[in-house]
Amino acid sequence: QNILTVCFLVGYSAVALNHVIDFKEKKQEIIKPVSPSELFPSLPIVQGTSKRIKVLTRLTLVVSDPSHCNLLRSTSANIRLYDIIAVFPKTEKLFHIACTTLDVDLVCINVTEKLPFYFRRPPVNMAIDRGIYFELLYTPAIKDSTMRRYTISNAISLMQICKGKVSSQSENKPLELRGPYDVANLGLLFGLSEGEAKAAVSTNCRATMLHGETRKSACGIVYTVKKPRKVEEEETAVPACKKAKTQA
Repeated sequence: QNILTVCFLVGYSAVALNHVIDFKEKKQEIIKPVSPSELFPSLPIVQGTSKRIKVLTRLTLVVSDPSHCNLLRSTSANIRLYDIIAVFPKTEKLFHIACTTLDVDLVCINVTEKLPFYFRRPPVNMAIDRGIYFELLYTPAIKDSTMRRYTISNAISLMQICKGKVSSQSENKPLELRGPYDVANLGLLFGLSEGEAKAAVSTNCRATMLHGETRKSACGIVYTVKKPRKVEEEETAVPACKKAKTQA
């Protein structure tokens, strides 16, 4: 509840409750996600709007062996209940599998230590073509100078290849949470342009949510936006005879 309140105060309109499963630590099973309505009876209203903050469910799998990926390939009923599916690959082989074959929405990148492999363009481009985004955890860049160096170094090496198709994440501590504009400023240190940094906390996050809806549906989804008409188009749409009378 405290984290949700801080997210509301700093300007976020949607948050995701992250359920992490690390197969290396102990044998774990994918459980049914807890409904946000059970945890938060009344959600705060987003500042400047009449809508309440949106709470999503997310599943993050930390995989260190190819056998762990079989769980994502299976048609588990509980997996389909999560709004967002993320995978945290520990090796280059698993990173390649996550980018090319796994049906996920996010690929998480470890930024707290020197990566054991280099990012290669073919799997990254394939992930982008499939609508998958890459996620960077920005909290280590705030806490420690050594992890800040690794975070910036790993982020820059990824940015050189993935064309700014990234999202951002914070850990579950209210004091380490930053607002959207602060995170966008951090993106400039990671090698993002101003537009890419803003997209990392706005349109990229929305695209990930829509990708998750597509993953759960049979074929896909359609999202329409009403395009505002320009003044020139309105003038050309009026017949010439009526335009003459109006001018007269």
